[in-house]
Amino acid sequence: MNQTLLRGRTLTFLRWPDTTEDHAAYRYEEDGGLLLEGGRIAAAGAYAEVAAKAGDGAQRIDHRPHLLLPGFIDAHVHFPQMQVIASYGTELLDWLNKYTFPEETKFSNAQHGRRIARLFLDEMVRQGTTTVSAYCSVHKQSAEAFFAESHERNMLNIAGKVMMDRNAPEQLRDTPESSFDDSKALIEEWHGKGRQLYAVTPRFAITSSPEQLEMAGALMRAFPDLHMQTHLSENHAEIAFTGELYPWARDYTDVYEHYGLLGPRALFGHCIHLSDRETDALSQSGSVAVFCPTSNLFLGSGLFDYQRYRRRSKPLRIATATDVGGGTNYSMLRTMDEGYKVIALNGEKLNPFASFWQLTRGNAEALSIADRVGTLETGTDADIVVLNPSATPAMRLRMETAGTLAEELFLLQTLGDDRAVVETYVAGRPAKSALPAVAT
Repeated sequence: MNQTLLRGRTLTFLRWPDTTEDHAAYRYEEDGGLLLEGGRIAAAGAYAEVAAKAGDGAQRIDHRPHLLLPGFIDAHVHFPQMQVIASYGTELLDWLNKYTFPEETKFSNAQHGRRIARLFLDEMVRQGTTTVSAYCSVHKQSAEAFFAESHERNMLNIAGKVMMDRNAPEQLRDTPESSFDDSKALIEEWHGKGRQLYAVTPRFAITSSPEQLEMAGALMRAFPDLHMQTHLSENHAEIAFTGELYPWARDYTDVYEHYGLLGPRALFGHCIHLSDRETDALSQSGSVAVFCPTSNLFLGSGLFDYQRYRRRSKPLRIATATDVGGGTNYSMLRTMDEGYKVIALNGEKLNPFASFWQLTRGNAEALSIADRVGTLETGTDADIVVLNPSATPAMRLRMETAGTLAEELFLLQTLGDDRAVVETYVAGRPAKSALPAVAT
């Protein structure tokens, strides 16, 4: 079997890093090696030890002095919104009606869906992101396009057809029955095919009738190993409208709770304006709150209280995400830069080791896939990003005074973008360098 031996400075996390001095939380090799075989990491550690395990025919790639980390993971993104990003002047509900819904109607065309899926996954690879949890459009063919493109690249991605049967344009509405049937067909075709995983995806309570949320719950009972993704408590007007649509519910979270949609594989985008009862319900069920800082700032939705949610007596499981196209950047480095600022506005600071834990192992744990990706552990899938902290003149100048690994990581987070990504490996194969020079 073909082997590839990578050399560089390797960094992988073992647990949450409490401080920049919490060296037991991560494993760092100044001269590290990764032996890749069959799409997995066959050996990891000091280069000399790993190189001794490589066969004579192994391809040897020297990435020194760059950093090798697990590929980044984006826990909430809308692939049909590539041509919505950077749309001016509205808050959430108006933004959906003015920009998003008209754009998503184009995905009834399968060729359009395949083109955007290809360009979207190109962009993820360019940014060093190797796994996403993606919303498709309401159209079954949009999910088929996404999964086909993802499978062709052998990426580990989570995705689902949006379920949406009210409060949307007619051409973007399905029915409770058709959403169940289409989702079931997609699950049977794609879930577990190669590295593909399916998420039951009711957009949010406003666009799903009670009957449709019943169908979403039925899918989760029928296929208990699926993910579920939706939106929760992003915007005050959204919360108020949900209360009008579900007057019996104690709060917004109670709607999803009633239909059996909470649980360890349930991903709730935003979760900014939660009551203590709601936060407790999410915590006790093991559900995940997904922090989308650039989107929350851009749409003026509010500040996610990351550190309070994490440290409360009943803590929340947290993931981070770009939420493109409400989010304003595809880069998870840029996302954590804005996340740092949101956390600072809440009177806290997030240390750079914790940021990179969140981008890698933290998001993998939140998505229940840490046995497969998010670390550089032997036996896991070889999804890897190679980072250059001196990628631009400004970064190179600042690196002259960066004396520690923590300072270097913070520099990457604060100034880095796709230019800092030297290479992205997907299941052991170099993917960024294989991209076309000009996307079309």
